[in-house]
Amino acid sequence: MYRAMYRSAEESKKAPAGAETVIADFAKRETLATALRGIDSVYLVCSPVPDLVKLETSMIDACVTASVKHVVLNSALGAGDYNKSFPSWHRKVEDYLRATRLSWTILRPNSFHQNTVTYYAPSIRTQGVFYSSLGDSRMSYVDVRDVAAAAAETLKGGSHAGKIYELNGPEALTSSEIADKIARHSGRAVKYVDIPMEAQRKAMLDLAMPEWQVTALVELQQYYVNGKGGDVDDVLQTVIGRSPMAMDDFLKENAAAFRVQAANA
Repeated sequence: MYRAMYRSAEESKKAPAGAETVIADFAKRETLATALRGIDSVYLVCSPVPDLVKLETSMIDACVTASVKHVVLNSALGAGDYNKSFPSWHRKVEDYLRATRLSWTILRPNSFHQNTVTYYAPSIRTQGVFYSSLGDSRMSYVDVRDVAAAAAETLKGGSHAGKIYELNGPEALTSSEIADKIARHSGRAVKYVDIPMEAQRKAMLDLAMPEWQVTALVELQQYYVNGKGGDVDDVLQTVIGRSPMAMDDFLKENAAAFRVQAANA
């Protein structure tokens, strides 16, 4: 049995049929005791917001108070060796968790397959192009559903307790290689255009993105440009007991998102 935590009754309607739900908020400590009542293991994940450290450490404190036994923390690749951007925030939470009496497992996923739809599909649909400042750096993309499978497995604790798992996908790809794959699966011409980081920063600021977010995203790109994030190993496969999803399989499944007609669907 499991319990899913939502911040509003409206959001809780998205829960799978039969799932127990509870309304609570990391920022409202008084709501967490009810959410954690009778819970043995917790999967802790937070959006990349400036209050991430405060929100997640508050939940960890609540887990200690509620006598939770095991916490699986969704961290990020780079938390072990990069003192900038989102990885540095996650590292603070990792250290806080490890200093408690709780049993823990830490997951550090690489960039997600789903980011290709979120960040690349809009300009591909309108221009047949996506832009970034990644050069020929490589990323071992991972599917969020495989991360979820790893979370489900490690919530059992046992041999996973006290482990840090860096979760990579089955292949390391450059942005140009991703463009070729998107083109093949969507049936349209797609090109990757590399731009200077300062130009990308300006473009994001011109879109009224908050400066903290722009800075964090640029710094995260620098992590990959500096040669990190391209490892391929069997860690994820070992944890979930099957081969993780490849980029080709993801793009085949989501090919319509990159086509012109998808914009008006």
